[in-house]
Amino acid sequence: MQSPLFAHSEQQTQERYTVQNPQLLRVTLEGHDDILARKGAMVAYQGLVEFDGEIQTSGQRRARANTGEGLDLMRCHGQGTVYLANLAQFIHVVEVEQDGLTVDSSYVLALDSSLSYQVVAVDSQYGISGSGKYQLNITGRGKVALMTSGQPLMLQVTPDRYVNADADAIVAWSNGLRVQMQAQTHSSGVWRRRGNTGEGWELSFMGRGYALVQPSELLPPQNAVIGQGLGAQYGMGQQGARGQNQGNVWS
Repeated sequence: MQSPLFAHSEQQTQERYTVQNPQLLRVTLEGHDDILARKGAMVAYQGLVEFDGEIQTSGQRRARANTGEGLDLMRCHGQGTVYLANLAQFIHVVEVEQDGLTVDSSYVLALDSSLSYQVVAVDSQYGISGSGKYQLNITGRGKVALMTSGQPLMLQVTPDRYVNADADAIVAWSNGLRVQMQAQTHSSGVWRRRGNTGEGWELSFMGRGYALVQPSELLPPQNAVIGQGLGAQYGMGQQGARGQNQGNVWS
């Protein structure tokens, strides 16, 4: 049998994480610790590999119930290779170091089991009940595979060059950054999108680090909410409109 399809055969590499193609991740388990992957993300595997549902701690269950933010994971272990993907989204492997990473859980495909995560909240500049946003704070040393809708843009933040990003387009940022949710409007019009521009809430980043933005303001289709509540109407991320205090940690 002959076909151009054979040009897409697997890559032979000893690397633990390999982006097989822009939308498919190859993970080698042999000789490494287990990985935690998004439930249902396995599209193929080779070798003796087992998949087990990852049990959440009571703190993680409580945070998920209160915020809607969290990860539904499976543990992949054994001797072999696993291929992971999700709705043909673009995949990027990030090395998490001492400063850590904050990310929207909708864009996490897989991570090393050695990494830890907890839910944190970003407050709006107005302190109005119903205008916050939740994210995951990933800490430790290891790698995490992120997904984006389209090829992303990595923006550098410095003390003299801050960055603003649409709250529905931001994927992840360095933990060391100072972050605030805001809208370019006065407080009496905080629920309105910015005039007739269609722009709404944004995150402002200050300090030194990086912010990762995707060329889309839509979440992955399995999580998209259309025409339901303030979150869908005003563009405030997956969690919609929720008011929290900045720095609040659920554990």
